[in-house]
Amino acid sequence: MPEFFSEMPALQQAFWYLAFFASLIFIFQTILTFLGTDASADLDADFNGDFHNVEAPFELFSFRNLINFLLGFGWTGVAFYGKMNEAFLVIIAFIVGIIFVGIFFFIIKQILKLQEDNTFNLNNTLGKTAQVYINIPANKSGSGKVQLSVNGSFHELEAFTEEDEKISSGETVRVVRIENQVLFVEKI
Repeated sequence: MPEFFSEMPALQQAFWYLAFFASLIFIFQTILTFLGTDASADLDADFNGDFHNVEAPFELFSFRNLINFLLGFGWTGVAFYGKMNEAFLVIIAFIVGIIFVGIFFFIIKQILKLQEDNTFNLNNTLGKTAQVYINIPANKSGSGKVQLSVNGSFHELEAFTEEDEKISSGETVRVVRIENQVLFVEKI
């Protein structure tokens, strides 16, 4: 161990140990994240908890958050040691550690906003307007086709009408019900 490190006060050594340890684990977690895996792979815990209606994408007390806290706490202590009272430094380092965890929560929340389920669901067409693509015969005597936009993408779907006259190509219709994966439409 280098001489300058052994001559440091205990608190300064503790800040260095925490900063170094947290940095190594953080780098390891980051590499695993970019490789598409997680540091908790193949971890089996025997725990029986009763968590009702917990839908949080992240937990407050997790190993990753501990590392984020120690990263902020340790490096703040290293950077500002000797520049202020030790008690005040520990308080500031603690606050910065909490800020690091808060920044992590904010980043995860922003990333989760990018998730979007664009799976086509026929029920999302109910009440939507559509353009008739292929004529729809009257009184359910045959089917036609309509084009409509759902979640920003166009779909061509089979459609029937219960009206007494056919609906010609190019006319605008509204989807009034869905039955057996087939749309029923009426003129607008």
